[in-house]
Amino acid sequence: MSESDGIVTIDTGYQRTAFCAAYLVVEAGRAAFVDSGTSRSVPQLLAALDARGLPRDAVDWVILTHVHLDHAGGAGGLMRELPNATLVVHPRGAPHMIDPERLSASARAVYGDEEFERSYGALLPVPAGRVVAATDGQVVELAGRKLACVHTPGHAMHHLSVWDARARSWFSGDVFGISYREFDTARGPFVIPTSSPVQFDPEAMKASVRRMLAEAPAQVYLTHFGGVSDCQRLGADLIAQVDAMVALARSLTQAPDRHARLLEGLRALYVERARRHGIKDAARRIPELLGMDIELNAQGLAVWLDRARRDATPGSG
Repeated sequence: MSESDGIVTIDTGYQRTAFCAAYLVVEAGRAAFVDSGTSRSVPQLLAALDARGLPRDAVDWVILTHVHLDHAGGAGGLMRELPNATLVVHPRGAPHMIDPERLSASARAVYGDEEFERSYGALLPVPAGRVVAATDGQVVELAGRKLACVHTPGHAMHHLSVWDARARSWFSGDVFGISYREFDTARGPFVIPTSSPVQFDPEAMKASVRRMLAEAPAQVYLTHFGGVSDCQRLGADLIAQVDAMVALARSLTQAPDRHARLLEGLRALYVERARRHGIKDAARRIPELLGMDIELNAQGLAVWLDRARRDATPGSG
């Protein structure tokens, strides 16, 4: 765990070390969590409170950037440990936290029961009276520290990011991309967008990134993984990569082997950018560490491309 400006980075232990983070914000003896990790992550989050001598009833808020299970799967279990906390989530995500059955069923269908239990554990409901569906820009206060919940679609329609004015920092969930510390060089962090299925929207993602950059943040705290600075460079890089990914997908509209060629094209795009960033042995390390992300990005691009084609077809609505 690391700490800066009252912000504690917690490794949730999902998949591997330094892959998935949740955050604890501490102000004048009060606390808020941003994202919860999976149900398997709850002990790590509670340990972060214990390490700072904070009782469970000092937590006022659990704020979710979105309800994908690596971010929100542990929310119900965590809330059961925090008697004073209120859960804050995008309005589209709130019903899934109150009744997580559909989330659980869809994830089990994708991963199978054994992998679901290994990676995520039980999804527990949050009582409706303890859930706030945050409007765009809604502010919650933590001992006077303002945390603004800003709707930032692009990765998912139910995505929000949290602006911490005191620290001049964003908690970005997945909309500001992923940046693993293994790829840091003298040039700084290396970042790629995440277009994972099924709600990727490139124009919305670029607009969200620009909205975040307009605040001139000092730091952006990514779920995958940790805080990054040099935010203007990273944001411009994300926007350029989204455009390159969209161009790749459109070039493969009629390809019979589209998925394989999307994977190949994304690997080539990220390897070339990694080489320019000074990452050594990029041709091996990019597929090794980004293999799952490349697969999900390819799937998300394909879903977006098919949706865009349907929307452009007269009478398709």
